[in-house]
Amino acid sequence: MPHSPINSVEAPPVADDPKPAVAGDEAAAGVFDRARWNNRFAGLPAAFGTRLAPTPLPSPYFVAASAPAAASLGIDPRELIESAAIEVLAGNRVPAGARPMAAVYSGHQFGVWAGQLGDGRAHLLGGVETADGVVDLQLKGAGRTPYSRMGDGRAVLRSSIREFLCSEAMHGLGIPTTRALAIVGSDQPVIRETVETAAVVMRMAPSFVRFGSFEHWASQNRVDELRALADHVVDTFYPACRDAADPYQALLAAVTERTARSIVQWQSVGFCHGVMNTDNMSVLGLTLDYGPFGFLDGFDAKHVCNHTDERGRYSYANQPAVARWNLYCLAEALMPLIDDVDRAEAAVAPFKTLYTDGMAASLHAKLGLVEERDGDSALIDALFALLQDGRTDFTIFFRRLADLGWGTDEPPRPGRSVRDLFVDRERFDAWAVDYRARLMQEGREAGATRVAMRSVNPGYVLRNHLAEAAIVAARVGDFTEIERLSRVLQRPFDDQPGAERYADLPPAWAGSLEVSCSS
Repeated sequence: MPHSPINSVEAPPVADDPKPAVAGDEAAAGVFDRARWNNRFAGLPAAFGTRLAPTPLPSPYFVAASAPAAASLGIDPRELIESAAIEVLAGNRVPAGARPMAAVYSGHQFGVWAGQLGDGRAHLLGGVETADGVVDLQLKGAGRTPYSRMGDGRAVLRSSIREFLCSEAMHGLGIPTTRALAIVGSDQPVIRETVETAAVVMRMAPSFVRFGSFEHWASQNRVDELRALADHVVDTFYPACRDAADPYQALLAAVTERTARSIVQWQSVGFCHGVMNTDNMSVLGLTLDYGPFGFLDGFDAKHVCNHTDERGRYSYANQPAVARWNLYCLAEALMPLIDDVDRAEAAVAPFKTLYTDGMAASLHAKLGLVEERDGDSALIDALFALLQDGRTDFTIFFRRLADLGWGTDEPPRPGRSVRDLFVDRERFDAWAVDYRARLMQEGREAGATRVAMRSVNPGYVLRNHLAEAAIVAARVGDFTEIERLSRVLQRPFDDQPGAERYADLPPAWAGSLEVSCSS
């Protein structure tokens, strides 16, 4: 594999670049200058990336910010609309204490080794200390880097809005994820399938280290760098692994467990990632790199949310198997440190059981069942066959199921009952008889079961048509829908009077929406 310019100190030349971003000074000091910076990833050897400032964004304007994300950093969200903050969010000024860089990594894309990749349009500003630990801040769409290949290093407003909304929605659902702090936009044109406008989203996470970060050094037989990265991840995020007989095997086992838990949570709410390449898999089990994602509308196990995924590798049903395949890629990358195939296999092997048991527990909770009994698998299989054949709306079905009448004194609400979701109502009625009988075996009061079910079955998810409506409005300068939708998605399990339209069945035109890897 050819050695690339991972140690360069400057980005490749870009035609008509504005002046480079400048370091913070007291005159322009803002909220990011007051942060306590802790640049732990930048403390790794120079080969781990390229030190370079973002490319400034011309005439940036504020689009949106997440108040909860800001609060987690100890920031008053009102400070993010100040000019000093916007300049940092746009990549036009580097805050005092930050050490911006682009990281190098490699990976398998759609099951094929792609070689060196890296942060082609992302700049890690550094980590900031918060009450909950160090959080890394990264600008996505902040210009070209040595890893941009043929790309322009920019993100567009459309994809930035989608990432902002979905990462905050996933956080609201309790699913491990990177988060989005804020978006700024610009009228700078960016060419994708059509001409769009540029945007930068600041995203945050404890770490952006990926499976592909390890694959990069293993593919080059650079064991010292591989060990340095593994030690960084162990000492920073998995300190208990250091006391194991083989810390690197323990690391692989810990990543396997976190990954299994995250995939269970994805499947439980009908989330489809769309591009589960190894370079998009977090070693912390975070949902990483929001591109062509989507939530299921009508249930279809074979649903593919990325229209460029022609073979359906990353379909909803395939996500658990792909996650396991990716873990074996990580295991192979760690082999120079573990040095024993059986120990590596032992670390990854539990994934199947962790996922199967976790999914069974999740489905029982979604159905209001506490105990697992004989016959439950048949009941669940019959339900999913019913959902599949009817293409029944996944989110609305489970939300309404909590209100299913369990006796003659509890009739379902006309027009809003779970039964109304089915064309073949007789088939649903037959399943419901078995389901009611199973619920009665629990011996739990109906009201308590309903509350428990509503706590795990969201009423609100980021459907594509909701994101599209926010994008269409934003393109003409109206960002209020982003704010409204974001607030709703922060409380997905609550009934929200006045927000019912966000929980309705999707309109007919939603089925024609397509998302791809372009952003």
